[in-house]
Amino acid sequence: MCGIVAYIGPKDAAPILLEGLQRLEYRGYDSAGLVVNNKGLKVRKVKGRVADLAAVVPARFKGGGGIGHTRWATHGMPNDVNAHPHLDNKERIAVVHNGIIENAGELRARLTADGAEFVSETDTEVLAHLIARTVQDAGSLEEAVRTALKSVVGTYGIAVLDAERPGEIVVARNGSPIVLGIGEREMFCASDVAALVRYTRQVVHLEDGELAVLKADGFRTFTMDARVTSKEPLTVDWDAGHYDTGGYEHYLLKEISDQPESVARTLSGRLDDRFHIAHLGGLNLDARETRAFRRVKIIGCGSAYYAGQIGAQLIEELARIPADAEPASEFRYRSPVVEHDTLYVAVSQSGETYDTLAAVQELKRKGGRVLGVVNAVGSAIAREVDGGVYLHAGPEVSVASTKAFISTAVAFALIALHFGRVHDLSPADGRRIVEGLRRLPDQIQEIVEQNEAIEALARKYAPHPSMMFVGRVRGYPVAREGAQKLKEISYVHAEAYPASELKHGPLALIGPEMPTVAIVPDDELLDKNLTTLGEIRARGGKVLMVGHRVPDPHLAEDAIVVPKNEPELDPILLCIPLQLLAYHAAVALERDVDKPRNLAKSVTVE
Repeated sequence: MCGIVAYIGPKDAAPILLEGLQRLEYRGYDSAGLVVNNKGLKVRKVKGRVADLAAVVPARFKGGGGIGHTRWATHGMPNDVNAHPHLDNKERIAVVHNGIIENAGELRARLTADGAEFVSETDTEVLAHLIARTVQDAGSLEEAVRTALKSVVGTYGIAVLDAERPGEIVVARNGSPIVLGIGEREMFCASDVAALVRYTRQVVHLEDGELAVLKADGFRTFTMDARVTSKEPLTVDWDAGHYDTGGYEHYLLKEISDQPESVARTLSGRLDDRFHIAHLGGLNLDARETRAFRRVKIIGCGSAYYAGQIGAQLIEELARIPADAEPASEFRYRSPVVEHDTLYVAVSQSGETYDTLAAVQELKRKGGRVLGVVNAVGSAIAREVDGGVYLHAGPEVSVASTKAFISTAVAFALIALHFGRVHDLSPADGRRIVEGLRRLPDQIQEIVEQNEAIEALARKYAPHPSMMFVGRVRGYPVAREGAQKLKEISYVHAEAYPASELKHGPLALIGPEMPTVAIVPDDELLDKNLTTLGEIRARGGKVLMVGHRVPDPHLAEDAIVVPKNEPELDPILLCIPLQLLAYHAAVALERDVDKPRNLAKSVTVE
């Protein structure tokens, strides 16, 4: 979840590190620091944002090799001392680290007994002392890092500097992403390509258990047992412009507004008008294999899990295959029964979500067939699965997912259409869904253009301390995602329930002080939903209805009307106004919209 940047080459490292850390601040932002190698290690680190770090870095902070870090705290409170980089007592070795060292307590006790003096509460400082203990005898920094990591249990993405070897940096990965950037007589490294694209679009992803030595003239990769590995660079499609706000006040509003284009990219080249099917060659499944599956299980975390719930309903409705979604963090620990005729689908925007990646690895170990739905090309989950669908949504910088969430739901619609046509979905229904998918970008644009009206509603409802979100069947995952968005960026307490469950307990909470956002599509359950609204209104509850029309103005104090598509695809559109509602509520409450407290974008720790 933390951000790592490293540079080795002829230029001064500090400006490059600071710019890269600003690009990665969405991965963690409670403290930041950097170190450069110039006749010794020169360190600056602070509690706070990257801007606070930049303010304390002198103009003449010279050094052609350096590493930097922006932190999301796991061990120790955010403060100057716990900020990375961490050094050994002789200030020879400097380390930045993303991940968690699970046996840090044991290693700390051993190192303390051996004379090491710890100054921080972090697990990372253990690595600096471990490497310093072995570097003299090892003969090289890479050997010292490799030897030290053999004692480590846990996850890590690390970059290491040695004051006595100014011309190299050693990096390693196990469970936390490390990407190398190849420049002209210079090398870069980061935990995300966002920090690299200003300088190079040629990248190499390290695998778990791999290390690399970076020098200005190139790199070398190898395994923990010193076996040299061969890596082919990939060309990143995105450039630095994709990571700018584009004139919007916040990344989040830009990314909500980008959704007509991002959905169009997700659909591009994948719809077939002849056979009314979706072309998804990346699934690596032929028709016979597809028909052999009797169940689909979708796993993901947070918004990816809610997108998986929408996906499960689409698959059941269009393909008539039993499907459900489950949090990956729970799935991996309940010793799941892995069935040969179940298809597993892992969902992750970053492709690096640790709980989801670990679940994929457990499924693969037990012989499960696993597909991935991810946004980041070349990410760990994308490399681990048997096949899948890339979203092509473009970079998403704001911590709260919007366009990646919607593109994920669209990707599941494509998967459901593909599976349905291989099974028993008629050509007429296939044509209906294809035409509906094609309408989505323009309909999303219609909703985005309601921005000002939704802003006024958000300002009205934002002062309430709590809100209830309800929906039935197709509307329930929409309600869950809406509540998630509101709570994570505005800090307003929000709960989501199936509308049918309201009278089985949660109705006790309803009153004038607890508004309800009701998801009311114009479908076969409309009358049932209207009955629920009547129950809420009868108890003095305020209702903000989100649907396709307002059948009875007395049942809703306010309403947001969205365009109607096919019933199966309507949940995708119903999510969009909830994104804008949460955004404007957060702005009204003066929250840090793009960097909500306690959260980070890519969750690469348990």
